[in-house]
Amino acid sequence: MIPAGQHGGDGARLAAALGIGADQVLDLSASLNPVAPDPTPVLAAHLGAIGRYPAPEAATAALSQAIGVSDGRLLLTNGGAEAIALVAAELGPGWVEEPDFSLYRRHLPSLDPQGPVWQSNPHNPSGLLAAATAAAGVWDEAFWPLATGTWTRGDTATGAVVLGSLTKLLACPGLRIGYVLAPPDLVDRLARRQPRWSVNGLACSALPDLLATVDLATWSKETARLREQLVTVLHHHGLAAAPSDANWVLVVAPDLRDELARQAILVRDCASFGLPGTVRIAVPTEDGLDRLGEALTRCRG
Repeated sequence: MIPAGQHGGDGARLAAALGIGADQVLDLSASLNPVAPDPTPVLAAHLGAIGRYPAPEAATAALSQAIGVSDGRLLLTNGGAEAIALVAAELGPGWVEEPDFSLYRRHLPSLDPQGPVWQSNPHNPSGLLAAATAAAGVWDEAFWPLATGTWTRGDTATGAVVLGSLTKLLACPGLRIGYVLAPPDLVDRLARRQPRWSVNGLACSALPDLLATVDLATWSKETARLREQLVTVLHHHGLAAAPSDANWVLVVAPDLRDELARQAILVRDCASFGLPGTVRIAVPTEDGLDRLGEALTRCRG
């Protein structure tokens, strides 16, 4: 089977290896919102935007209003990856308590325990929410809305920088929409670092309408329900899932990735987190749960 990449989302490579279409792969290596509505109809109504240079003002205002932050405290970015890169370049050396998301280490100029601590919340890869008393200089809340049903924990009030990723929440990783929440002076400095027209025109045009589809409370509740069902399916096949607050679970099962990949189901190898033999399984849709259960029956009985 295909070797594991640095991140999830290797469905297209698996499809090519199996000689099938990418839409035939159940990609549970990328932890997306399992109950998000199909964004295609909304995006289709904004295709005219690809003929114009991007204008992010309306999208920025719509997201600021949705999250509940004042003007000037939010910067729209080309996915969470750009948000990480911009903040790391501006703040300089920082610290990461391993294991955590590898892009922090990649973009930090150097590791310095005296610099700002970077931390994901819920923690990636464990999926557990940070304690209410936990503090960090930079919080990555890419999966916070699905875990809690709210937009943010509000750590900017204590001086922290908060990062977010709408591509997880809206299940559209190819669109690339992220953001930074920070004081206006820092947002201004980050904006000056950001390449011109960084956020593409389709994303800028469609975001207000995409946000109109968001129902955080319902999505969080449904994701938790599906996560419980996923744990039950795994348990039925002798697989123990670690506790999680996020839209995925961790399972220690060294051969599971290859077993499922042969059946066009992809889960995330966690060796890149320093957890060899562990896989991260995204919470599937109802249909995905059925397909996963059938595949586990074939390979594990």
